[in-house]
Amino acid sequence: MFTGIIESAAEVVEMDQQGTNVHFTLQASIANELKVDQSLAHNGVCLTVVAVDGNQYEVTAIEETLKRTNLGKLMIGDTVNLERCLAANGRLDGHIVQGHVDGIGELTNIVDRNGSWALHFRHEVNQNWITVEKGSICVNGVSLTVVESTPDSFSVEIIPYTWEHTNLGKLKIGDQVNLEFDILGKYASRLMRVFAEK
Repeated sequence: MFTGIIESAAEVVEMDQQGTNVHFTLQASIANELKVDQSLAHNGVCLTVVAVDGNQYEVTAIEETLKRTNLGKLMIGDTVNLERCLAANGRLDGHIVQGHVDGIGELTNIVDRNGSWALHFRHEVNQNWITVEKGSICVNGVSLTVVESTPDSFSVEIIPYTWEHTNLGKLKIGDQVNLEFDILGKYASRLMRVFAEK
């Protein structure tokens, strides 16, 4: 389990495709603290560390992950947001994040608020993909608060720290991001449909 509070960033330094899998080698300041078999969220996608060597480490993404997330569009030199899983005695500073990306969103607008930035995203309509104003959404692994919400879009506001310390500040209009919708909202939606079908 994760919280959506980004610890560090990693740079993609090598990509090796073997069959339908891609092995990513990344460089990060926390690499020497990682262990093989450890879960690590990359832009919100939970991947397993398979090798560590100094300030670099390796993870593998299978075909399904590459298709359903923006990891399939990564190139050498790209930056990804990192978060290690929540320690049992840790604080839940963001919200409950599973590291299981629901799908892709597209950045449609950036508004400079003279001290913060409003980012607007569009996504496909899905009865399980629910946002509510003042609710939580995970974008590229970052726990954020929804400002505006419609069935196929939402906006968030980014403070300078998040803008500077995550890859959200590097986004351009048209870029794709990984979205994980609030698990509580997904369960509530499912329960309502189950009861409506009875």
